[in-house]
Amino acid sequence: MGQDILAKSIHSPFPRIRTLLDGIEPGAPVIDLSIGEPKHPMPAFLMDSLNAASAGYAKYPPINGTPELRGAITDWLGRRYGVAGKIDPEVHVHPLNGSREGLVSAIFPAIDRKPKLDRPAVLMPNPFYQAYLAAALAAGAEPVFLDAYEETGFLPDLDILEKRNDLLARTVVLYLCSPANPQGAVADAAYLARALALARKYDFMLLCDECYSEIYCDRPPVGALEVALQQTGSLANLLVLNSLSKRSSVPGLRSGFCAGDPAFLRRFSQFRNVAAPQMPLPVQAASAALWQDEAHVTTNRALYAAKFEAAAAILGNRFGNVRPAGGFFLWLKMTQFGGGEAAAVTLWQRAGVKVVPGAYLTQGVGESHADPGSAYIRMALVQDLSATREALERVARCFL
Repeated sequence: MGQDILAKSIHSPFPRIRTLLDGIEPGAPVIDLSIGEPKHPMPAFLMDSLNAASAGYAKYPPINGTPELRGAITDWLGRRYGVAGKIDPEVHVHPLNGSREGLVSAIFPAIDRKPKLDRPAVLMPNPFYQAYLAAALAAGAEPVFLDAYEETGFLPDLDILEKRNDLLARTVVLYLCSPANPQGAVADAAYLARALALARKYDFMLLCDECYSEIYCDRPPVGALEVALQQTGSLANLLVLNSLSKRSSVPGLRSGFCAGDPAFLRRFSQFRNVAAPQMPLPVQAASAALWQDEAHVTTNRALYAAKFEAAAAILGNRFGNVRPAGGFFLWLKMTQFGGGEAAAVTLWQRAGVKVVPGAYLTQGVGESHADPGSAYIRMALVQDLSATREALERVARCFL
């Protein structure tokens, strides 16, 4: 794969959107549905928690987090996934400055586990979160894209992957995202168990990005930690990452965690101690309070549910619209309107609605296969209900 292609892919989609729309006047007051930045109100008690712990800004925080924060995360995992008493806050949990920081920095100790590989491979879903690719390239590994089509439930096809023995033998990390960004697909327990079995058979790390786990429609998505503990009682070869950004609508707090394989976390903690930023003590205190509270999460989820109901009422099943199992995106198929990039320009020019072309979230493939994102647009339902309704109505009118 040419480095020019990789250089293009590693760019954030948002500068690419600005370039795409540069010089084109929006056809109406702008409604931005491009960035997945939650805009719901922050929990009311957050500032009180930060202010009460403000003296902590005068101290260097511990890289492993305070016992209070690790305990709050452990308790939340126990409640959420039914694994109370099976997670040890001292060895299974490590706070992060947002899940993205961990998704990138974990690649280095993961490669270090298999030092004799000449050409380590990092596997990731396609469409993918750009941080996965950035991590692979920063570590000098080969990124390998696993296409996720509608026919495969918008998840990588493990039947195909399982046959690629040579690739799996040199794999150091498999990234999975569930609920998936952008399609909202949720991996079931059998799928996660199978992915973990591959990680253990070929001794690579399965990194499960679960940052959308608390934004769901019908039932809570299964988590990789609970699958691992229920089926094998072991967390070996597994690292789950989550954050408060989506769950608590505080993307600027930069607070998350990883949990899983204790041997890997020892390596990771040593690496982060010299190469990663600590989380400020007031942020740790506020984060502990957020993980301990579920009322604001329930309210947050209800706000998203109302917007998905509006999408169903306004769009119906047009553009392949379905209510996703998780996350807060719509993944709309625009084949008959010239594909995702053309549709994004049309929506901006005629309706003032800003979206992400699906091709900006994928790595294009060879001539024998279709790019899994080129036909789509991604709409982030992060604005309030009124603005979301207006945007959806404009989309419907634009493509009558």
